[in-house]
Amino acid sequence: MFSIFRPRETGKVVTMDRFRSGASLSPIRQAEAYWSALRQGADIPFRSQIDPRGLEQVLEYAFILERVAPGVGRFRLAGQHLCQLAGMEVRGMPITSFFTTDGREGMAATLEYVFDTPAVAEMSLKGERQSLRGACEARLILLPLKSDLGDCSRILGVLVADGDFGRAPRRFDIADTRIRDLATDQTAATPAVEAARGFAEAQTVLGGKAPHLRLVKTDKR
Repeated sequence: MFSIFRPRETGKVVTMDRFRSGASLSPIRQAEAYWSALRQGADIPFRSQIDPRGLEQVLEYAFILERVAPGVGRFRLAGQHLCQLAGMEVRGMPITSFFTTDGREGMAATLEYVFDTPAVAEMSLKGERQSLRGACEARLILLPLKSDLGDCSRILGVLVADGDFGRAPRRFDIADTRIRDLATDQTAATPAVEAARGFAEAQTVLGGKAPHLRLVKTDKR
């Protein structure tokens, strides 16, 4: 469950009251709207600006990640929905613990791009297939934050799963990833196969910053 967030002394609290007209929006869209309201121009918010009163409608799905190594983000705080999926308290665990072996490489590369660019990432996930379990799908958003030192080493995220959770822990494969470069406001769509296999290849990149993501056309059939 979430501990108390401590807002910056000089900042004001932005609550979800300003978004009441969109109360029916998904937790992902509500969190993104809250995060966007905290931005000053093109800059990204500080971790210490995040206040629980601003996320009261989505706290059970929300989490805070801390960058501890390249491609590794550990949960500092996490809502009850994530603990339910994991079957345990997830604080201190890496976010890759929610992914299958095939999905972890893609998740690690996505984290690096979100931190380094910075960028916003949104992912569609499919629960791994196991006997005695029904279908389970999830949506995930990663919103970059600054630490008090001013470096981009925190993430505000939301994970919403739907379907048959079955016996915990529930792990996911990556169906697709969409990344929005905040500097250029371009969006990259990266299918699961590209996320798993294409990072080391020479690619056309967003803003020239990351060799592992490229703009692709999706098949609409």
